[in-house]
Amino acid sequence: MRTPRFLQPFVLAGLFAMGLGSAHAQTFSLDWNPRSGDVWVDAQLADMNQYGARYRDPFIDEMVRYHAAPRDLVTDLLVNRRWAPGDIYFACAIAQVIGRPCRQVADEWERDHGQGWGVVAKRLGIKPGSAEFHRLKKGFVPSYDRWGRPIELDADLKRAYPNHGQGGKPDKAQGNEKGNGNGKGNGKGKGKP
Repeated sequence: MRTPRFLQPFVLAGLFAMGLGSAHAQTFSLDWNPRSGDVWVDAQLADMNQYGARYRDPFIDEMVRYHAAPRDLVTDLLVNRRWAPGDIYFACAIAQVIGRPCRQVADEWERDHGQGWGVVAKRLGIKPGSAEFHRLKKGFVPSYDRWGRPIELDADLKRAYPNHGQGGKPDKAQGNEKGNGNGKGNGKGKGKP
């Protein structure tokens, strides 16, 4: 059956909109569950899915600049293999903590992710409650800060970042230097007492 000529522009516009929407919108299964073994981490990974789907380029940049992931790998995982951004983040963050390439951890996850990130991380040497696990959790905070995205800290992270979210500058635990607090800089300046 042929579409009447006067309706063709509307049909084309509708087809284009559907195609464009599917090219840019990324949806994740409602039953997506990273099973990291930590409720707070799971919540951040789920939130990261929303951020990474909406702000793809800043998400990819974060993985490349701060997690030493090759851009082509992150793009391939996100676009071609349709990985959830939270899974990409966690693979690259784990890789950084254990000193291995992100591609190796991604391959491990892809091969056997049925039991979740907690089991994969344990198999890679990161045990719940270990120093490596806490380093992994602390890594979320600077990423969220760089994105300008709010993050609710759990009790452990509130101890690690005591001034976070209180309107001041980030403290040294976040990797930033504090000034002297008078707003005039740390130098003496030329010709001024």
